[in-house]
Amino acid sequence: MNGADSLLAALEHNGVTTCFANPGTSEMHFVAALDETPAVRGILGLFEGAVTGAADGYGRMADQPAATLLHLGPGLSNGLSNLHNALRAHSPVVNVIGDHASYHRDLDAPLTSDIEGTARPFSHWVRTSVDEHALSSDVADAVTVARRGQVASLILPADAAWNELPAAVSPTTAQPAPLPVVDELAVESAARALVEAGSRGAILMGGRTPREDALDAAGRIATATGATVLTSTFSPRVTRGAGRYAAMKVPYAVDPAQELFAQFDTIVLVGEKPPVAFFAYPTKRSTLYQPGTRFIDLTPETPRADIPLTAVLDALPEVVRARAASVQLADMALPQRPTGAITAEKLGTFIAEAIPENAIVVDESITTGWNFNAATVGARPHDWINVTGGSIGWAMPVALGAAIACPDRKVVTFESDGSGMYMPQTLWTQAREGVDVVTLILANRKYQILRNEMSNVGVDVVGDTAAKLLDIDRPTIDWVSIARGFGVPAERAETMEELGAAYDRALATEGPALIEVVL
Repeated sequence: MNGADSLLAALEHNGVTTCFANPGTSEMHFVAALDETPAVRGILGLFEGAVTGAADGYGRMADQPAATLLHLGPGLSNGLSNLHNALRAHSPVVNVIGDHASYHRDLDAPLTSDIEGTARPFSHWVRTSVDEHALSSDVADAVTVARRGQVASLILPADAAWNELPAAVSPTTAQPAPLPVVDELAVESAARALVEAGSRGAILMGGRTPREDALDAAGRIATATGATVLTSTFSPRVTRGAGRYAAMKVPYAVDPAQELFAQFDTIVLVGEKPPVAFFAYPTKRSTLYQPGTRFIDLTPETPRADIPLTAVLDALPEVVRARAASVQLADMALPQRPTGAITAEKLGTFIAEAIPENAIVVDESITTGWNFNAATVGARPHDWINVTGGSIGWAMPVALGAAIACPDRKVVTFESDGSGMYMPQTLWTQAREGVDVVTLILANRKYQILRNEMSNVGVDVVGDTAAKLLDIDRPTIDWVSIARGFGVPAERAETMEELGAAYDRALATEGPALIEVVL
């Protein structure tokens, strides 16, 4: 057994069964060790951003870590944008980053870089294994960190991977991630404050918290106290649809978000921070909440919410709690599919009818999807995956990981054409792995969000030169050809009727499919 064998055995022992990989020379012994560790599935991504994004999607749906395998500092750097999103999503991820052999580092070979320094801003935990003997316990530590909803980055020197161990090594057992610690004082304070605030109170849920049981508890608290339940604009995953409690999503735009938070003077935070604007604007306040708002943080140590919210419900005075005997859940409301020319409004209506039962929806629709959330409250039960860190091009990789984590569920991806061009290579992995993902490319052929932001920052006139940096229609990107080139069946839809027919065909078949939706 060499170090790489020990590392893979430790991953298997600690329940990590999937490794998204883009390896290089320094990781060849890890790759070879996969042959001897069939319980760990190796999945090749053609770009490191696809690898880290897939690990993020896997973690969001499995609530268990996937591993990545990345090649030295440049390979890690290629994957940082989606590690940024994974970190903001509280996704459990274990990165294994190959490095030069320990004795080779000081020679300053061309691929030498500060891997630890590169990983640190995008990881909660970073360690370089000192030798092959340390790998088993290092993996156990990394998995323990990841299970808390964090990103762990373990750097693997090549000689630690290839050096032989004198005897078989039993992988160190990772300790289970600790359950959320219920702060009784915070729970009692939240219950008392929400009763006092009445309709001026809100519960703001984010992180890994907006799941069915926690939303149900939040809804009961709201029913009892008059508070409003909100989910963050950037909640990684929200349980939604008919039969679930329908929380209100905080708008992305600053003005409507500030108008919403102006209604509240008391906010209980559950897996979320006090809300702020995504960017600074010359004439707008950066905080979304009103000055003087009282915040009570139920989850300062963990992004989970089920235990704290149940405790808050139990802490309500009995006479108040009695009002929460029942809670209003969303009714099924499936509209007729629209016809004619494709518009953003019609897409929202179409999606409300078209989400399959128990589907996973991955939403990087950006500006086109402004009405998707409101339109789909009464759709069939589903999970909705949102942007977290704001680094674009994440949807197709996250959809891949979600599909690997949940092979029995259909994944529907809404991807804007501009952001989709960041990581189209992911389609190749979707084809190779045969995942059940239907991707809708929303092709308005421009960076519309940047045109909107021009106005938001006070630029009223966009000239021809500036427009060349905001539009992607010269030449027009042919998504059908791109998808087919990567092995994914594809169609183009220019009317709602064409979209509906293509979508039904895609749902009826196994494996990936892509539809270019021309707006």
